[in-house]
Amino acid sequence: MSQSGCPICSKPTATAYRPFCSRRCADVDLQRWLSGAYAVPAVEGGDGPGEEPVED
Repeated sequence: MSQSGCPICSKPTATAYRPFCSRRCADVDLQRWLSGAYAVPAVEGGDGPGEEPVED
């Protein structure tokens, strides 16, 4: 996977902070993960405990 720039600000990447350009951009990305900004939405439904099976 070859990326031409920092995924946060698009500046050239720095080896020490790859794939980011700086510690700041790495911290911005970490904060986005921790705050749930990158969360994958859950799909409701299915055969979980206490639910009736869905028949097609």
